[in-house]
Amino acid sequence: MEISVRKEGSTAVVSVKGRIDAVTATEFEKGLAALMADGDNMLVLDFSGLDYISSAGLRSILSTAKQLKAKAGKMVFSALQGPVKDVFKISGFGSIFKIYETEEEALRQI
Repeated sequence: MEISVRKEGSTAVVSVKGRIDAVTATEFEKGLAALMADGDNMLVLDFSGLDYISSAGLRSILSTAKQLKAKAGKMVFSALQGPVKDVFKISGFGSIFKIYETEEEALRQI
């Protein structure tokens, strides 16, 4: 898994490539926690390069979302592909979180 972060105004765009699974979910969650500790409470997660997400990855997302809510923050997703998009639909995450087709659209809406 590779994570890269860039700032777009007051929003942090987090691009994730590879897999978020039982092995990498903790690293993913720690990366998001570090952003929040630095004061980044508006997050766009760009999953265009994400190939796979497991239940451990979904738990990391829920945990982060709870922390963000306590800080009046927001997390949205963009560019979900194939199996990751299917997992979000099946798990119900598609109704919990805002998902946008493109990063640009997500940035306009956050």
